[in-house]
Amino acid sequence: MDQKNFASYLKHPVFKVASQIVTENNLQAYVIGGFVRDLLLERPSKDIDIVVIGNGLDLAKECARILRVKKVSVFENFGTAQFKYKDLDVEFVGARKESYRQDSRKPLVENGTLEDDQNRRDFTINALAISLHADTFGELIDPFEGLADLEKGIIRTPLDPDITYSDDPLRMMRAIRFASQLGFKIEHKSLNSILNNSHRLEIISMERIMDELNKIILSKLPSRGFKLLNSTKLLHQFFPEMIALQGIETIDGKSHKDNFYHTLEVLDNVSEYSENLWLRWAAIMHDIAKPPTKRFDKEIGWTFHGHEEMGARMTSKIFRRLKLPLDTKMKYVEKLVRLHLRPIALVKGTVTDSAIRRLLFEAGDDIDDLMQLCNADITSKNEFKVQKFKKNFDLVTSKLRAVEEKDRVRNFQPPISGQQIMETFSMKPCNEVGLIKTRIKDAILDGTIDNNPEDALQYMLEIGKELGLIN
Repeated sequence: MDQKNFASYLKHPVFKVASQIVTENNLQAYVIGGFVRDLLLERPSKDIDIVVIGNGLDLAKECARILRVKKVSVFENFGTAQFKYKDLDVEFVGARKESYRQDSRKPLVENGTLEDDQNRRDFTINALAISLHADTFGELIDPFEGLADLEKGIIRTPLDPDITYSDDPLRMMRAIRFASQLGFKIEHKSLNSILNNSHRLEIISMERIMDELNKIILSKLPSRGFKLLNSTKLLHQFFPEMIALQGIETIDGKSHKDNFYHTLEVLDNVSEYSENLWLRWAAIMHDIAKPPTKRFDKEIGWTFHGHEEMGARMTSKIFRRLKLPLDTKMKYVEKLVRLHLRPIALVKGTVTDSAIRRLLFEAGDDIDDLMQLCNADITSKNEFKVQKFKKNFDLVTSKLRAVEEKDRVRNFQPPISGQQIMETFSMKPCNEVGLIKTRIKDAILDGTIDNNPEDALQYMLEIGKELGLIN
């Protein structure tokens, strides 16, 4: 990336049209920010930001007219306009100068120069601009050596980081998000500044924090981002339950693992095979209740009895506070947390068809994700131990497939309905109807009867006799 002219990168029709209008009207306009960064990193980008010295609304409208775009969204109060063109979101804005109040990340805005606009950017790699005027088309304007930072893999603020982060504390989360997504290092001065300003995150809405956190979680190696969130004390501001996982305690020479770093290892393992955000959240939450359930037993050492059940109960409370979805996504995470020890128990013990049926029934369509989480949870510094455990785990997986194929119990409903039970025994709705239905279900899961209407009907009649409902 030695060159300083990037005209060859700007082949999209949007740039050609914008350049034509800018040149004819003797305006100054630049492609700026994330699009330029990703262009130089050869990463795909769907968002084009064009900054105009002066009014960006007129340029947006004229570009849209020539490109035959029918809908332009104009935000007069913010001086911005945007439209979709084919696969791109294009936004136009006038160059701005910003100043901030201590209690808000919403800036006071006035018209400014390109230099003012680049000064207000969060990082040097996001302050790069490329000219669209024909005379300087493709020329890179790089006042903060952002191109060099791209080449070195460094996250650095254009101005004093204390000012940048205090003005808009969300930028601290963004710094770590970019470091995690791009595999970059945060400049030492900037990293110290995040630590010093971490308390300022309190003025940011939880929704905005979670938006950045979820992007960190979806990065290729999310543990990188979490380690930075931890070392800068940002994680402490909004996720104390995860911070509580840290540390190793030793009594009578017996220690437990550091569950914070174990959790990150499980998260990375899951991320290697799945981009499912909520499966990754299940990895984060799977041991979240270990601190409150931790006990020391002189005979067996450290125990965390019931942490899977308590963890499932903690999930809704944590999701509610973090403003995460409280719908099926939360229920999915709850389920995986509650069940995450079950396949492990099967690996350690005798694998019976009954235990397999019950696991299939409770996990339903999420059984494959549960098995993926449990496989990721097999961590140890002893490679031989890991390989032995994984081999046994493969046997359980094979058994799951065989039982599912034979007994069809994933998400199954008992072959006898409550209505049939009431009609057979001339009953009205009552507790005994539910009891009979549950006993039929348990008989199928235990392998006492096969999963078919004939066997279920016969078993129902036997229960009826036992309860004195028929002679």
